[in-house]
Amino acid sequence: MPIPTRAAVVESGGAPFALNDVVLDDPGPHEAVVRMVAAGLCHTDLSVASGGLPFPLPGVLGHEGAGVVEAVGPAVTGVAPGDHVVLSFTSCGGCRDCRGGHPAYCAAWLPLNLIGGRRADGTSTLSRAGEPLGGHFFGQSSFAERALADERSLVKVDPDVPLESLAPLGCGVLTGVGAVWNVLNPTTGSTLVVLGAGAVGLSAVMAAALTPATTVIAVDRVGERLALARELGATHTIDAAEEDLGEALAEITGGRGADGVVETTGNVGVLRQGVDALAARGTLVVVGAPPFGTEVALDVNGLLGGKRIVGLTLGDAETQTFVPALVRLVKEERLPLHRLISSYPFADIDQAVRDMRAGKAVKPVLVF
Repeated sequence: MPIPTRAAVVESGGAPFALNDVVLDDPGPHEAVVRMVAAGLCHTDLSVASGGLPFPLPGVLGHEGAGVVEAVGPAVTGVAPGDHVVLSFTSCGGCRDCRGGHPAYCAAWLPLNLIGGRRADGTSTLSRAGEPLGGHFFGQSSFAERALADERSLVKVDPDVPLESLAPLGCGVLTGVGAVWNVLNPTTGSTLVVLGAGAVGLSAVMAAALTPATTVIAVDRVGERLALARELGATHTIDAAEEDLGEALAEITGGRGADGVVETTGNVGVLRQGVDALAARGTLVVVGAPPFGTEVALDVNGLLGGKRIVGLTLGDAETQTFVPALVRLVKEERLPLHRLISSYPFADIDQAVRDMRAGKAVKPVLVF
């Protein structure tokens, strides 16, 4: 039977989030109803809400959910009512990349997660006053008191860990940690550079601090975030508002350059500086996403020393194994996510958006 709930609806590109009464569809065979406890706010949500991505509006966003399963479809086997879950992206489960353990590169990733707004069969997961809304965002649309989520979006987690502290794992933390662990995989004595000290960048810093890398450099233009980066494991920081990035990196690395760079800003000028700062055989991971169609100019000869540039989606993580490992690290206080989180009541979602845009909050988390 359809389930009434309350959700934050964006009417059109540039419109604010407004709480509305909506109705969830009946769960499909591989879907579950989740009572939301918390949901992280991510820059991707803001990009869609501003009209920067072609998601069907009016609609319900949210893709860093955490909650408790209330009901499941008849074919669901991975979770049961009462389970605590973190919600992440969805995937088809049957394509070559899904079968190979790389669901973030699912052949149907874009329509299933980012721009489709519907299930794979074209039906809507939620409606308002009888009219379908854009939903199924990352298989969840978690800016709602209850969400109808794909089973492949759900990861069962330890119920002893507060869900408010786990919501960011579904996207931002997954991405930053995965950039370091799954792509750069630093060896003993490596030098890593993280460009941008937002939620993704600081997650990369925390991940780097758990590896054999001995030099971890955080770069930003906000002094408070650089101070936090040092507390979370950065050995050096560079204030790009006051220092020349290339010169500062050359001084810290003795002119050799960086073995690995994580670019989170989405600024192509910063990306180019990161590529130029790579050591021979170094790798830059592109995480930050500028508008579609953005191009960057590179010195081709500068790449011939074995430099690699790798694009990344959601940390290239297989969530069913990766997320529980992160939860354990949070529980054991080895991944101090609470240092990034600012909590807001769900009704204050627009204040959370304003604080995030103003740089006052690293990772806003809505609490239901």
